Amino acid sequence: MPRSFKFLLRPTAKQAAALAACLEDHRTLYNAALEHRRTAYVKAGVSVRYGDQSAELKHIRGDDPDGQGRWSFSSQQATLRRLDKAFAAFFTRVKAGRTPGFPRFKGRGWFDAVEWPKDGDGCRWDSQPEHPSATFVRLQGVGHVRVHQHRPVRGRVKTISAKREGKRWYVVLACDDVPAEPLPGTGAVVGLDMGVACLVTMNDGVHVANPRHLAATADRLAEAQRDLARGERGSRRRRKKVARVAALHGKVRRQRIDYAHKVANALVRAYDVIVHEDLRIANMTRSASGTVEQPGRNVAQKSGLNRSILDAGWGVFLTVLAHKAESAGRELIAVNPADTSRTCSRCGHCAKENRVTQAEFVCTACGHAAHADVNAATNILRAGLALRQAAEAA
Repeated sequence: MPRSFKFLLRPTAKQAAALAACLEDHRTLYNAALEHRRTAYVKAGVSVRYGDQSAELKHIRGDDPDGQGRWSFSSQQATLRRLDKAFAAFFTRVKAGRTPGFPRFKGRGWFDAVEWPKDGDGCRWDSQPEHPSATFVRLQGVGHVRVHQHRPVRGRVKTISAKREGKRWYVVLACDDVPAEPLPGTGAVVGLDMGVACLVTMNDGVHVANPRHLAATADRLAEAQRDLARGERGSRRRRKKVARVAALHGKVRRQRIDYAHKVANALVRAYDVIVHEDLRIANMTRSASGTVEQPGRNVAQKSGLNRSILDAGWGVFLTVLAHKAESAGRELIAVNPADTSRTCSRCGHCAKENRVTQAEFVCTACGHAAHADVNAATNILRAGLALRQAAEAA
């Protein structure tokens, strides 16, 4: 199965400058290729393809040996493919009738990754295997960069990417044929109800806390953003303020991902079958502001709810859980969440009045009382097992 491994790089000052120059030259190439496509279509009505621009790379590198000629030919082709994918996605959205979103020019700070499509072509993972205590990755034009490898790499390294996040540099390895690591069976099944008060509630009554990482950093982040708003555009001091805001957001993102990994690990170790809601998070967090003709209602409350949902990181957690379940040989089932919080898990009566409060459930038909999230998790588990039984029968 395909998997990615991400490691922190430890470049020297010279190597960090070379990595920054590599990103800048690839950004320039991307913008020039985009301008080429736009101009050709506007002036002559000609659509320029990836093959046309890739054929011109040889001349571009020859005319600029100390600039574009320093870097890997394959990595520059990958940058042109990146632009080609952006145009393909644009035309797909046009045909589907969605908001088109024409590909944009990449400004400074908006192009932070370079990909080498094949290990050994302009790059080499573990380029100094004879070194007794450190791992290195060789990147053309940069050199042998030390890697903080905190776990072994499985499978066959296919592509290598260098990525900048704030002041840090990372290497991302996309690997194929990563072997699965199945865990011994436990015979246990569980239903999960996603929430804001608690990140996960299980059908057996266990609640997994929601740490609210963004809320914990909200005061510092608000202060940093106010300070940034007072900065003079283009100044060195403002760039430092931008870096401070980015660092705070980066810390929240890393905390959220780390917590998702810990919770998902505990679940796949304890249960053979995990049933969760098939959530449409983008729809759930859509703005309620409406239009000038039809303004929305309870906009402030909906905005706060959206912020809480995104802070909980449901999408991150479910993605991590899916990957870990696949590697561990566990079965993951997604069910339609409609009416799971209104239906009585004992008698099946569905009514809006069953949900007395956010945390209290009392069935108006049979009188069954339970925690609302536990009742919903029980319904989710029952629906998932029914889907599983129907699939086995088919």
